[in-house]
Amino acid sequence: MTYGDNLAFFKANGIETIELQSPDGQCRVLTVPAYQGRVMTSTTGGDEGRSYGWVNHDYIASGEVNPQFNSYGGEERFWIGPEGGPNSWFFKPGDEQIYANWKVPAVIDTDTYEVIERSDASVTYAGHAVLTNASGREFSIGFRRKVEIVPTSKVADILGVPVPEGVRALVYSTANTLTNEGESAWNRETGMPSVWLLGCFNPTKTTTVFIPYNKDHEGRIVKDDYFGEMPEGRLVADDGMVYFKIDGEYRAKIGLPAGSAKDLCGSYDSEAHVLNILRYTVPQGDNDYVNSQWGPQEDCFGGDVINSYNDGPTETGTIMGPFYEIETSSPGAALAPGESLTHTQYTMHLEGPEEALAPLIKAVFGKDVADIKGRF
Repeated sequence: MTYGDNLAFFKANGIETIELQSPDGQCRVLTVPAYQGRVMTSTTGGDEGRSYGWVNHDYIASGEVNPQFNSYGGEERFWIGPEGGPNSWFFKPGDEQIYANWKVPAVIDTDTYEVIERSDASVTYAGHAVLTNASGREFSIGFRRKVEIVPTSKVADILGVPVPEGVRALVYSTANTLTNEGESAWNRETGMPSVWLLGCFNPTKTTTVFIPYNKDHEGRIVKDDYFGEMPEGRLVADDGMVYFKIDGEYRAKIGLPAGSAKDLCGSYDSEAHVLNILRYTVPQGDNDYVNSQWGPQEDCFGGDVINSYNDGPTETGTIMGPFYEIETSSPGAALAPGESLTHTQYTMHLEGPEEALAPLIKAVFGKDVADIKGRF
C-alpha cells in the first residue's frame, strides 16, 4: 500500500486519525488517538509515497478487541516496561509468568488518549492510569506524548550531516513523558516504570538492522537468546557494529544493554534504497534499565537500552506479521511525587539512490554501504 492507501483504509474503517504534514505536503505522519497516539505510518512522498510503517490491516478491519493484546501495528508506539519479573505491569501478583496469564494494560493498548495540543506539524496526547505491578504495588502514572515533524532547516542538526541532493527525508520526534501522580516515590525497592518505544516496519530479504556498540565495553555486547539459540548467519558483532538479518522468516530478538548501546541505530533495505535511522535519549552516567525477561530475575535492572525483533513463525507455525521491530527504552523512572521523566526519539526515513545514501551512511555510522549489504 501507498501512504494514501493506508490513510483511506483508516477512514474506511471509521478510525479517527490525526495527520501531520510538512509545509509542502510531502512529508506526512499518521497518528491515531484511539491507539494512544501511536504513529501508524509515515511517508516522504505524499499520498503516492511509500508507506514506512507496518499496519495490521486484517486485524484492524476485523473490528476484534482481544482482552490480552491488540496487534494493530504502527511504526512507533508508547509502552511501559518492564514486561516481566517482580516489577512487571503485564502479570497479576502471584500469577506464573506464562503467555496464558500475560495481559497488556489498557493504557497502552485500548485507551484513547486525549488531544491537548495540535498544529499542522505536531500533536500532543495525554493519558492516565493507576497500575499495580506483579509485586502488588500501586502506581498512579500520567502519560504525555508529543509527536512532531522536524522542520527541514533542523534536519541536518538531528542527523549530524546535511541531507544529500536527491534524497527525500522525513524526520519526526516523539517526546514521551511519565509523571509520578501518586503520593510515594518510585525507586529500586518499589520498582519503576520506564518509557518503552516499539516500532513495526515491513521486512524484506534485503533489509539489515545495524546498531553501533561501544568497543571498550567489558560486559556482554548483545543478548541474542530471547527465543533460544540464534542460528548462524543471522547476527554478526564486528568492529563496533551489530548486524541483524531482517527477512520476516525467523523469529528472533536481540538487545544491547547499558554500556554497550549508543544513542543510534539504523536499518537499510538495499533493494528499495530506504535508510531508516533512530536517534534517542541515553542519559549520561549509571542508569537502571528495567529487565523485561519473564519469570524470576537475578537482576531486575539489568535490561536493554535498545532491541530489535525479526518476526517469523512460532512453534505452532502461525505468524503475526511478518514485521520487524526496533525498540528503545528509557532508564527506570526514579521519581518523587510530581516529578517526570521524558524519553525522546527521532525517527528518520531517507529514500533515494544508493550513491547518494552511501556517503550519508559513512558519515553517520562510519561504515561503507558494502559493510551492511554484504553481511548476509
